[in-house]
Amino acid sequence: MFKRGNKSLFLWRSVRNCQLPGVVAVLGLVIFVALLYSLCIGENSAADKSIYDHAKQRLVYQVLPNPTVEFIKETQVIWQIPSDPKAVLFIAHGCGGSALNFWDRCPGCPNCVGLPEEKQIVLDALAQNFAVFVITKADVCWSYGEDGLRVKEIMKWWLEKHDLVKFPLVGLGASSGGYFLSVLATEVRFRGIVLMIASGLFDKMDSIPDNYPPTLFVHMPKDVKRGRKINRHIEMLRKKGVETQEIKCMEFSVTSHWLGDRVVGLNQTTSSKLFELFCSRGFIDAKGYMENDGRSTPWREALKQSDILLPYGSYLMLHIEEELNLAYAYHEMTSLQSDQIFEWLKTHL
Repeated sequence: MFKRGNKSLFLWRSVRNCQLPGVVAVLGLVIFVALLYSLCIGENSAADKSIYDHAKQRLVYQVLPNPTVEFIKETQVIWQIPSDPKAVLFIAHGCGGSALNFWDRCPGCPNCVGLPEEKQIVLDALAQNFAVFVITKADVCWSYGEDGLRVKEIMKWWLEKHDLVKFPLVGLGASSGGYFLSVLATEVRFRGIVLMIASGLFDKMDSIPDNYPPTLFVHMPKDVKRGRKINRHIEMLRKKGVETQEIKCMEFSVTSHWLGDRVVGLNQTTSSKLFELFCSRGFIDAKGYMENDGRSTPWREALKQSDILLPYGSYLMLHIEEELNLAYAYHEMTSLQSDQIFEWLKTHL
């Protein structure tokens, strides 16, 4: 765990100057931390290999990000259309999100932040020849009463402007965006919708239209309460004759190279240091699983107390946190199931 150099010299001098009980204590601590780290490495090095290999392979750009940013009715809209579009994908982000999260910073969008899961979903959509457009919610979370009419007007204008009215329209909404999309689909003709980490508002609707679109629930069973509600809503929709399906996203163990593979700008050396830090602080258990999600883990404080310097300063903080949330698998956007999602959507075009 410790490399030769200043750290090992400091440790040796500290041990040499201690009394015997102190020596035993220090050596015991070193052995414990080293053992914990080795367990983290050893136990999960082969685990979830298919997840890592598949995710890393899909990070390669198949389509270059080249979005257009517009303000329509004082609302930010970011979109990108492939050269030969086959369908249109509308995305509704979660609470506190933004359309800026779905593309990397580039000349067409200098303020974009490109969170790993959001941008990968867009890249996968473009690679499947889906035109993509995302609307930024002005406030924190979506409210159909406030946002429904505005979004419908923007969608109609945008589809007409780009001559995409006749193309199949599908939707994906995450968290708050999923609840919003479940209601929007009662008034907008979608061929299929994906509700990600959201159960929808079906129990609040006066009625579910007969032509309600096929619905795919992508959720994380660790969120037991939401999972139960999703099961009830699946039964409710099926009784109405609505085709439904679900994809369950499970937690997985991480390795020292996970963050380096997923977060653009984070090299493998820094990724390994972060992994070592998280193991030593007990944020990651001996099998490589997160003890809690990134939002509830004091990893930022631990990072401040360490000698690890992140490239680009705090710019990558949200990127790292998202991947920690994803590994814990309680409530986070995920692109790891993109292949299944887009295969399902294509069967409904």
